[in-house]
Amino acid sequence: MEAGSEGWLFAVALGTSALGGMLGMASGIFIVPVLVLFGGIDLYHAIAASIVSVIACSCGSAAPFLRSRLTNLRLAVVLEVATTLGALTGVFLVGILPISYLYLLFTAVLLVSAQQMLTRRREQVAALADRPQGSWADRLRLHSTHPDPPTGREVAYRVQRLPLGLLLMYGAGVISALLGIGSGVLKIPAMDTALRLPIKVSSATSNFMIGVTAAASGAAYFMRGDILPAIAAPVAVGSVVGSILGARILLRVSNEHLRLFFVVILVALAVAMGLMAFDIQLYRSP
Repeated sequence: MEAGSEGWLFAVALGTSALGGMLGMASGIFIVPVLVLFGGIDLYHAIAASIVSVIACSCGSAAPFLRSRLTNLRLAVVLEVATTLGALTGVFLVGILPISYLYLLFTAVLLVSAQQMLTRRREQVAALADRPQGSWADRLRLHSTHPDPPTGREVAYRVQRLPLGLLLMYGAGVISALLGIGSGVLKIPAMDTALRLPIKVSSATSNFMIGVTAAASGAAYFMRGDILPAIAAPVAVGSVVGSILGARILLRVSNEHLRLFFVVILVALAVAMGLMAFDIQLYRSP
């Protein structure tokens, strides 16, 4: 294993997961580039290890959201049909797409993530009177409420444009399986813009879904032999510890400074991954 000891892998996973946890992002968007660029690990093995870490982190953090009733379970189950199909499609494409294409796709996702961090997300809750009658969401009874602690009231929201949401979730599943990221960076904006969910509901529901999506693609990676326990195990443990640490650090760091820090990191990783698509390495692992 080119990356060295399990301690190094644990430290990398802990650090990158802490970074991701501070902004509610899955750690895969950081773990995969670091393992590839600085650990010399094969891209496919890095992606497979990242998927295992996503499953672990999702399982560990889903319970608090469920207890707080922010997760819309009925909606998550419906959307997971499309996302899981997308994940299986992504696993199939991994064996077909040239590795340079995967580097370029990862570069694009990193840059989109950086752009989204610079843009403040605005709460978009659709008015009850604006909803179409007889929509898919009505028939499936996907509308719900969530508690609002500052006011002590229950806030009602309605799910809109479900077909568009399903299409976007399919695409998020494809990219998640291809790159080994949790795809929350794609799912949350999709829920905001297409389904018009409150941002807290989007984040909680996405967190629940990424574990299911990763499990679907993880099983396929396991059967392909890409999940190496010597790499995946320390990465998974480090990711769980790092995500908890990141949530605590978040309470002590300025939002604006944190946002700019992440943008710099994401752009730097995007440049490095983009150069690797053309077999140009700024850093060569020992």
